[in-house]
Amino acid sequence: MSHAHADAAALAARRDCGMLPDIQNMGERMTGQRSLAELDRWHAGHVEDVIDPGRRIVDAHHHMWQRPPEAYQLPELMAELESGHDVRATVFVQNNAMYRAGGPEAMKPLGETEYVNGVAAVSASGMFGPQRLCAGIVGHADLRLGKAVRPVLEAHRRASGRFRGIRHQAQWDGELGSMARIAAPKGLLLDPDFRKGFAELGPLGLRFDAWIYFHQLGELASLAGAFPETPVILDHLGAPLGVGPYAARRNEVFDLWAAGIRALAKHSNVSVKLGGLGMPSYGFGFGFETRAAPATSAALAEAWRPYVELVIEAFGANRCMFESNFPVDKVTCSYRTLWNALKRIAEGTSEAEKAALFDGTARRVYDLGSEGIEN
Repeated sequence: MSHAHADAAALAARRDCGMLPDIQNMGERMTGQRSLAELDRWHAGHVEDVIDPGRRIVDAHHHMWQRPPEAYQLPELMAELESGHDVRATVFVQNNAMYRAGGPEAMKPLGETEYVNGVAAVSASGMFGPQRLCAGIVGHADLRLGKAVRPVLEAHRRASGRFRGIRHQAQWDGELGSMARIAAPKGLLLDPDFRKGFAELGPLGLRFDAWIYFHQLGELASLAGAFPETPVILDHLGAPLGVGPYAARRNEVFDLWAAGIRALAKHSNVSVKLGGLGMPSYGFGFGFETRAAPATSAALAEAWRPYVELVIEAFGANRCMFESNFPVDKVTCSYRTLWNALKRIAEGTSEAEKAALFDGTARRVYDLGSEGIEN
């Protein structure tokens, strides 16, 4: 057993014994004590006028799942897209949904790509409107398989012409553990077997979405430097944690995170998704989810602005893209309010920068072409 696999087993054992937080059902529990339907009713108490309604948007990061009793699928996603903003296309990102029930273990994640491709096909029919849902699909493959992961990646590509890459969640913290549905081991991005698998992405024209914590930014920089031809997309601004041992250290964490972001920006193959700050399970919610009434977009923008502006300054608008991270961030705000907040944050940027942040960067990075533009 490799050190990475041994670490994963040890963490799983500690979690089973109650020594680490049990966040196996993270996606569902992000909504706290409210169901998705209850969140819709909560958000109905605060409805804003849409800011800059003609601004074309690609939602660079969202999820879908069917996990009884909750469901967030085509009807729920369409309701978000029809709430006022001009969202033309979306990118679906891995969340361990609809895996195959049988067959080789390595091939089970193909079920998610097949499921999402079906949703994308329904959307492409135009029956639900001009938007192109899941125009890009980011699935999962276990890169620790090394070179043996190539048949899995090729199977993903056969399953959907919309398949653009994989996310192998790597977030890990010495005290918090992984907090992922499938726990990552310590040092995954440095693991030799993982890197052998990562080496298979570039030749197939695939990308890697990275979900890590702020103190792992150096590990991602090392990975990006070792594979300069492979596009790497940092999810959720690199997760400046605000829970557990970091709850009372927001300023210190910000400084460490900022240093890591600036160092990572030196690697031209890395781009960043601006969003995910509405996840209270990681301390990103800033307490908005606990209020009796939902926060305004102005309040959200004020809290999120320092993080978003620093990343844009470090990477430039052409390497940054806005994301909703829905339905996970729904616990903090509605889809309509979220995009209003992001538009407020971008008010000081040029027209060219806005075009990149809201639409162009995601189209280029995920090779979406004109999806949703000519409809």
